[in-house]
Amino acid sequence: MNEFEQDVQSKRNDLIDSGIGFIVAFVAFSAIFVVATIIDVVGR
Repeated sequence: MNEFEQDVQSKRNDLIDSGIGFIVAFVAFSAIFVVATIIDVVGR
């Protein structure tokens, strides 16, 4: 057995971390889209 498998740093589920990362990335890209849309509307 691998020695790192015996001494795990985090026993938390990876799905939770993946979900949080997806949500953060989604919110960041949504914010960029909203800012660009506002600039487009104001510039007309």
